[in-house]
Amino acid sequence: MSEKISKHEQVKGYVGWKINSLHDISDTGPGRGMMANLRRGVGKSPGEIPELWGLIFDKMPEELLGKSKASPAEWAVYTALTLYALHQQGNEKFMNVEDVSVGKAASMLVKNDDEDKERIRRRLGLVVTATSPSDLAYHLRGVIQLLSRDAIGLDYARLAKELYLMNNEERAKDIKLSWGREFYRKVEDENAKQ
Repeated sequence: MSEKISKHEQVKGYVGWKINSLHDISDTGPGRGMMANLRRGVGKSPGEIPELWGLIFDKMPEELLGKSKASPAEWAVYTALTLYALHQQGNEKFMNVEDVSVGKAASMLVKNDDEDKERIRRRLGLVVTATSPSDLAYHLRGVIQLLSRDAIGLDYARLAKELYLMNNEERAKDIKLSWGREFYRKVEDENAKQ
């Protein structure tokens, strides 16, 4: 008997597969076109840009699809893929880095002073206090732009899974707590090395 895969693991697997597929063709004309279309989708809703339908929905597991409005899984996939395209723009190295959470990546933005740490913490605070999927995507965009500038990677499959799980209030609290822990743990680890 086969074991049923949870929706959040399906979201994670689907986004991981999509990003690797995009990366494999990133130096081709069609690949560059797909990434440009995905960047155009940043800040929009799933389904709003017809050019993205195939990129987002092609081969998406049936149980992740919404019925009338965008499902939590569709929002998670859409947000992760569009932000990945934004992050990858202008970066030679692959910006999808396994096991790098939003909190850990944000901590890598901190250089050395407390003012810098506070500035990044405030930016991360806007992300964790967002009240809707569109607000969350908007504030994540600001963090992603900073990560892109410094060529700091992020695990987009993990991000998609966490975005999906954030639809459950208790799970959302746990994820936000883990981002805060990882932000401070990484900052402290880096400061201890100096």
